[in-house]
Amino acid sequence: MTRLITAQEVAEHNTEESVWFIIKGKVYDATKFLDEHPGGAEVMIEQAGLDATIAFNDVGHSADAMEMLNDYYIGDLKKEESFVAPAKTIQPTKPAATSQKKLFLAIPPRVWDIVIPTSIGVCLFFAYKRLIQFQQIK
Repeated sequence: MTRLITAQEVAEHNTEESVWFIIKGKVYDATKFLDEHPGGAEVMIEQAGLDATIAFNDVGHSADAMEMLNDYYIGDLKKEESFVAPAKTIQPTKPAATSQKKLFLAIPPRVWDIVIPTSIGVCLFFAYKRLIQFQQIK
C-alpha cells in the first residue's frame, strides 16, 4: 500500500539532515543522495520541504536521473492537500572583507585587460624618456 504524506510533513523535512521534496505529486527522501548529487547538495537543500517539480524539470535531468527517483520514493502527496510553500529562513550573509586582495578580485576581468597593458605602456614610455634624457647629459 502506498503511503500518503501531507504537505505539512514534507515541509518539516527541510534541512540537510532530512531532505524531502515533492515532484509531480510524489514524495522523495533524498537525504542519502546529497553527497552524490552532481549539482551539489546546496541545490537539493534549497528545494527541501517544497514542491520541486518545476526546479527538477527546468534542469533537464537525464532518463537515468528520473529513474533514480524510484530509489528515493517514499510515498504520494495526499490529494486533498493544497501545497503552500513554507517560509524559509534566510541566513544573512557576512559583509565582504575590504582587503586589497578582495577589492582587486572584485574588478571585472575585462577592466584588467585594459588597465594592465596600458600601465605597462605608460611605464615604458617614461622609462624611454628618462633614458633619452640620461644619454643627452653624457
